[in-house]
Amino acid sequence: MGERLKGKVAIVTGAGSIGPGWGNGKATAVLFAREGAKVFAVDRDFKAAEETRDLIVREGGDCAVQEGDVSKATDVETLVHRCMETYGRIDILHNNVGIVEIGGPVETSEESWDRVHAVNLKSIFLTCKYVIPHMERQGGGAIVNISSVSGIRWLGIPYISYSATKAGVLQLTQAVAMQYASKNIRCNCILPGFINTPMVHKSLADVYAGGDIQKMIEIRNRQCPMGKMGDAWDVAYAALFLASDEAKYITGIQLIVDGGLTCTSVSP
Repeated sequence: MGERLKGKVAIVTGAGSIGPGWGNGKATAVLFAREGAKVFAVDRDFKAAEETRDLIVREGGDCAVQEGDVSKATDVETLVHRCMETYGRIDILHNNVGIVEIGGPVETSEESWDRVHAVNLKSIFLTCKYVIPHMERQGGGAIVNISSVSGIRWLGIPYISYSATKAGVLQLTQAVAMQYASKNIRCNCILPGFINTPMVHKSLADVYAGGDIQKMIEIRNRQCPMGKMGDAWDVAYAALFLASDEAKYITGIQLIVDGGLTCTSVSP
């Protein structure tokens, strides 16, 4: 076990995985625990959160789980209260929850637009709203939000609500970082590029390859300058750095984890 987060308590939202394999939240929760954090794992799918907890416990880590919909204020208030009851403090808030719904401005329904905004953007507002007061009383903390390179450029996929919310996460992160910098509360965000996760398999296979997941993987691999997509551990290790004291003088940044995708001159 490592010690980069020794003695810290971390809330990880979206800590389960939507399917077999490693999602970003699941990998981050496990990595945080491996580095000494006590992890409070939150997911709308309680069984998925329990699976993450079981992995952590088997490795000798400490993890509690909570079912919750972080797009709802009552659920967020409850999970924050329970984390404080369980561990007595909150040092790290990792906002990993996100959904993708396909469609441009004409195809996207109002209901879909509202749903994606509630999950991807409102959830971060709510977790910050209820966690930051505890961090203030403690004298500091670290918030790590998951955005996306789709928040800064076109990726060849018409998912306007996803792109808009991920752009919103960038400015929300900077606003929180500046408001609370003097309180020793750091807030940063990660912008993953093409990452090979269960959520991508579920959400985008039809867009790329008519449901053929392996073909989708091959297509997306070719679009990456490094010749392959990243994986959940690439995102998790970036989150670990930003959550740790190694990044104690870093706040308000956008850390791109994309294998060079945003450096390309032509969009995929």
